Amino acid sequence: MTLPDTLSIDIYQLFEEHGLLVKVEKGNHIFHEGESAGDLFLIKNGSVQISKETENGKELTFRICGRNSIIGESSLFGPTTFHSNTAKAIINSDLIILSKHSLEMILTEQPSLMIEYLKWIQNENLKNQSLVRDLVIHRKKGALYSTLIRLSNTYGKTLQNKDNQVLIDIHLTNTEVANMCSTSREMINRMLNDLKKHNIITFEKGYITILDLEYLKQEIACENCPVSICRID
Repeated sequence: MTLPDTLSIDIYQLFEEHGLLVKVEKGNHIFHEGESAGDLFLIKNGSVQISKETENGKELTFRICGRNSIIGESSLFGPTTFHSNTAKAIINSDLIILSKHSLEMILTEQPSLMIEYLKWIQNENLKNQSLVRDLVIHRKKGALYSTLIRLSNTYGKTLQNKDNQVLIDIHLTNTEVANMCSTSREMINRMLNDLKKHNIITFEKGYITILDLEYLKQEIACENCPVSICRID
């Protein structure tokens, strides 16, 4: 079993042993912004989009979470909070639900699991800080470049005999990329076409291949954060 660097096998098994498996069809919502956040969800199989609607009605995508990601904003050992984002299944997905109360009880009884959970929380906070930093500091072009780097770290597959070319193995429309970069589809179209013109990327039928990852990193003065932080899930 391959797990993200920040998700220990113990946390995974905690969900497996104490959670409830549910199936969510493509396009259906798992939770909505403003709903009570009483549960956490582990994605066993599938893909889930985490997004937020701005005041002007524009959708902003924060994360595209895949297998073995944990989603939800349940505040442990405190009052029940509310979801600040919306989660929707991009493809048919299997999720394991674990209630806030159950997780609190288990972590209280098993201090070693508490430590593993705190490590996961810490890494999630670093990921969020890194994402916000790039969106604010690097503006539109930098937001696109950093998003492509994150996508390559999360869903990238190095192509054999292709001089380290990286296929982002997840289907994305230009609108979905624009939502991740907090900009318009028209601007993303122009920037992607410019990158294609200069042989930095190619894209075909919703799949992007990065031909020159180092160029993208140099353009945003990439700090080479650990892959566990520089991710989109």
